[in-house]
Amino acid sequence: MTPSFTPSPQQKIWIERWQRFSAIVLRYFHAYAGWLAGITWKRFALLGLALMIGVNVLKGLPPFTWRVSEVVEEHDHSGAVRRQAKLEAEAKKAADKARRMAEKDDASKGDKAGDKGIHYEIKVDERGVRIQPVRPAASAASDADGEPVAESAASAPVIALDFPKSARPEDIRAALEQATEQLGQLKQEAEEVKEAREAAAEAQAALQQATEDVKEAQSRRRVTVVSMGDSMVDLAILWIIASAVIKAMYKGRIQAEVKAAQATENAEAEALKRQVIEARMAAMQAQVEPHFLFNTLASIDHLIEVDPPTASKMQKNLIALLRASMPTMREANANGGVRDLGRELAVIRPYLEILKMRMEERLQTEIDVPEGLLSAEFPPMMIQGLVENAIKHGLEPKAEGGSLKVKAEILHGKLAVTVADTGLG
Repeated sequence: MTPSFTPSPQQKIWIERWQRFSAIVLRYFHAYAGWLAGITWKRFALLGLALMIGVNVLKGLPPFTWRVSEVVEEHDHSGAVRRQAKLEAEAKKAADKARRMAEKDDASKGDKAGDKGIHYEIKVDERGVRIQPVRPAASAASDADGEPVAESAASAPVIALDFPKSARPEDIRAALEQATEQLGQLKQEAEEVKEAREAAAEAQAALQQATEDVKEAQSRRRVTVVSMGDSMVDLAILWIIASAVIKAMYKGRIQAEVKAAQATENAEAEALKRQVIEARMAAMQAQVEPHFLFNTLASIDHLIEVDPPTASKMQKNLIALLRASMPTMREANANGGVRDLGRELAVIRPYLEILKMRMEERLQTEIDVPEGLLSAEFPPMMIQGLVENAIKHGLEPKAEGGSLKVKAEILHGKLAVTVADTGLG
């Protein structure tokens, strides 16, 4: 079993407050939604436009112009540190390249040897022209360790212009081209050294800038200014959109409720109408049957003594009348107060026969109803009431009596039943 929850007195107070609050909110919501559903979309658009104009006007008025500043210090230098590490690696790579190129250039110029530097000499002999590095004799005698100078001299570039063995112009031209190519290589190496030094300088400058960025990123302040009127326009737009959705949905709900109420009202009206008809029929039957039965039974009692055959005939007609009228009355009540014309005539015929026996020669009757109309729907007790009214107020007061005619026909596409008499009135 699940244990039941029993709130404490304090919890009961909060529950009651919440229930009251939710009831108030719900009541005002339905009132607002009903008002929205009652106005047109044109008026809704005008009210929304007026709301936006009012909000924009209020933004420039106190207290909505008051501002609140918020200062936030940020300590996020991870990105700057990564950038500095990357630049350090690039700067180191560029510096190594520049150092190698500079060492090569210094070796080629003899700067690496210092006072023990390498000198170039030009030799012209029968083989051609030679420009090559040499170590001076004085420097060689005073230097205890001559290996660096020798290595520098060995690595220094040499330009050789060999004379051709023949004096043909083609050989001379080839020798000049070879010398030009050697000079171009030296020039290219010098440019590479220059570019390497420039790249090293740029990398060093970038590294210095990254270091400064890291120092600045260690402590940075961010100032945020908040105003009370900043969100008013957004809130107004959200309010208009929510109101439009509520108007569209609530209007459909109200229309459905109105249709349901109309259907219920129509059903109640039909039921009330049916009850009124049934009550009228019951009242009419209560008025007709006792009066008619008493008179008929009195006539039968009198005829039994003076004219037994006529009394027997009247009794048979009374039995036929009761047999025809009672079941049809119950069927009419069950079917909502409607039955066919043939069943009505089955009640009228024995009724008229009994009246003819009572009035003798003073009453002549005629029933003119086509066979095709016997199945037509017709309200119960209506013909009987008309016939009784015609006899009671028109034919019985007349000394010589008269005739009564019941006729049914179709006029303008509708069933028309006529009860006519030649009596008084």
